[in-house]
Amino acid sequence: MSNLKSKFPPGFLWGGATAANQFEGAYNEDGKGLSIQDIYPKGIKGGRTERPTEDNMKLLGVDFYHRYKEDIALFAEMGFKTFRMSIAWSRIFPNGDDSEPNEKGLEFYDKVFDELAKYDIEPLVTLSHYETPLALSKNYDGWKNRKLIDFFERYVRTVFTRYKDKVKYWLTFNEINSTLHYPYMGAGVWTPKERLSTEDLYQTIHHKLVASALAVKVGHEIDPEFKIGCMILGIPNYPLTPKPSDVIQAMQDDRQNLFFADVHARGEYPKYMNRLFKENNIELDITNEDKELLKHTVDFISFSYYMSSCSTSDPEKDIQGEGNFLGGVANPHLEASDWGWQIDPEGLRYILNQLYYRYQKPLFIVENGLGANDELITDENGNKTVNDDYRIKYLNDHLVQVAEAIEDGVELMGYTTWGCIDLVSNSTAELRKRYGFIYVDRYDDGSGTLERYKKKSFYWYKDVIASNGQILFEEPK
Repeated sequence: MSNLKSKFPPGFLWGGATAANQFEGAYNEDGKGLSIQDIYPKGIKGGRTERPTEDNMKLLGVDFYHRYKEDIALFAEMGFKTFRMSIAWSRIFPNGDDSEPNEKGLEFYDKVFDELAKYDIEPLVTLSHYETPLALSKNYDGWKNRKLIDFFERYVRTVFTRYKDKVKYWLTFNEINSTLHYPYMGAGVWTPKERLSTEDLYQTIHHKLVASALAVKVGHEIDPEFKIGCMILGIPNYPLTPKPSDVIQAMQDDRQNLFFADVHARGEYPKYMNRLFKENNIELDITNEDKELLKHTVDFISFSYYMSSCSTSDPEKDIQGEGNFLGGVANPHLEASDWGWQIDPEGLRYILNQLYYRYQKPLFIVENGLGANDELITDENGNKTVNDDYRIKYLNDHLVQVAEAIEDGVELMGYTTWGCIDLVSNSTAELRKRYGFIYVDRYDDGSGTLERYKKKSFYWYKDVIASNGQILFEEPK
């Protein structure tokens, strides 16, 4: 590795990231309607229930709704410059298609933003983070229906107008490319995936892309100072071997994800999609108005990064890695987490370069972290904590590669670790897969006090932020 001193720019936005459905709780309080997550108790591997059930950890989450002051104080103690959170759409419009917003829902986020402002923490707000209102899913088949564009516009106009003096940074849809693989979670599509054609999936995605561009247009009209970004699930694909057909396969697999950023950043569909649509007999309903709206491109590109993947043209070698979120072959040169997610810090430098030099737009890493089975212990001073050196190593190794990318010339706005406080995992809907710097005393059987405890990584991250990344390059004491 090159001999780097901290290359993180002044004003770099250090912080942490969450989603309303995974940590807010209060799923049925103060007029909130149900979201698709409230009947989705086992995550992407499980099915839906008829109504909310006690085994759904997300209904309470970690009760941020009632503990937001305590949690934001802890974020401030770490020195957060930004906090990524989402607004629960069904807290503002309980059914999604309501004509008037729920005032109590709006008031809650007012209080959260005011509390963040007290500590000079910039909110980074995701408008839709896997939280489609359940009524829109059941009654309209989610984003498969073009009508959702209008409902989304009403929602974003409401929150942009309400919070224009409190929020500057916005993201439209969380990990929009996941819609292709998980249409219920990603787009609230009620029709089971096995009954959806590829055309159905891309039409659904088209509606979301138009709605995202419309949000950019509306946001810039309400406040030209808004910075509005897209958010994609970032997984670089390496060829499994130097065989040319493997290299071509990696290119095609990359395009499956890059397509989403291409439309957001360039304002039109890339020409390589013409071939995919032609070969799969896909004819999308794309209006002239849609094409005009898509020209409202994002101010920056944000992404999550947890792993890389390998691509092969050989059907015999095309065996999906155990934990690989969007498929892909396991890399024989990498270790994996307890949940089978392969650990590849250099892949983060690679994708930062790939995205920046493809679009020349600022980037923002809005999710990165290690889910692990943490053990709460009592230290010599009688304080409860977690000795999570494995998390510190994981994050340190990734941040060193982030610094390398900045040295490569990448323009990076900030970095928010996923699940800065323990929350319910999205993929498996369990709490034992912990990501946070803050341990929450709650367990998958529903027990626990909800008390918060600082892990060892809490103090490490505090030092990282205070030094603007300088401690990443110093020998451990």
